[in-house]
Amino acid sequence: MAARLVQAGFALRTFDKNGSGTHPTPRQAAEGADILITMLPDGKVVGRVVRAALPALRRGSLVIDMSSSDPADTRALGAELRRHGVSLIDAPVSGAKAKAKDGTLAIMVGGDAAALKRARPVLSKLGTEIFHTGKLGTGHATKALNNYLGAAGTIAGFEALLVGKKFGLDPRVLVDVINASTGKNSTTERKIPQQIFTGAFASGFQLALMKKDVGIANAIARKAGIETPYLRNTLKIWRAAERRLAAGADHTELYKYLASLTRSRASRRA
Repeated sequence: MAARLVQAGFALRTFDKNGSGTHPTPRQAAEGADILITMLPDGKVVGRVVRAALPALRRGSLVIDMSSSDPADTRALGAELRRHGVSLIDAPVSGAKAKAKDGTLAIMVGGDAAALKRARPVLSKLGTEIFHTGKLGTGHATKALNNYLGAAGTIAGFEALLVGKKFGLDPRVLVDVINASTGKNSTTERKIPQQIFTGAFASGFQLALMKKDVGIANAIARKAGIETPYLRNTLKIWRAAERRLAAGADHTELYKYLASLTRSRASRRA
């Protein structure tokens, strides 16, 4: 995403804790910036980084949080920044590495319409689908609900593959049929062919982050007073997989966890 902005002619000052940025601290990177973009693991980290950069931000600056954050954290941060004359919009993305690389991400934006208008020249270099979802925090809520559906579909796709293999079906033929039928989703179209069949398990999106996003969706539902048994069970499965798998596991390694449940059951029967 940073490369896309450089190619578009924007002057970038960057910070990354892995040392790949142009400046050693968030504050130094933010010096003189009109727009500060964050792309970080969660809202707590976003808050720490933005507060570290805040002394360097001029009144009238705009912060764009493109992370997957908790809407409650986002709204609290927005209120804090307003007191310093700094605006905030939440603009999480969907599309994974491939769409980030070619600038075709889907971007869901929560916040003031005037702030979005100001951000649009930047966002348009990163994504082709830009949705104004409403007030501050609604972009992050939309992203969490989208990722919940992706997480649930991942479980269903992997389970269908495991059942089909056990029954004796050709896994590749099964997936081809599903992708020509009503059961297809991003897991059957991309994750299974690219990650499971190849053994790569390297989608670039960690299992812990998927669990985090499903947890945000669950918290939103709970605060809204909506009963969501399927959402709760989806979160339970991702939490269990995180406990069983190695730290930093790719989210497609959920397949290994689901496969291990069958082996464990067989061992108990034996």
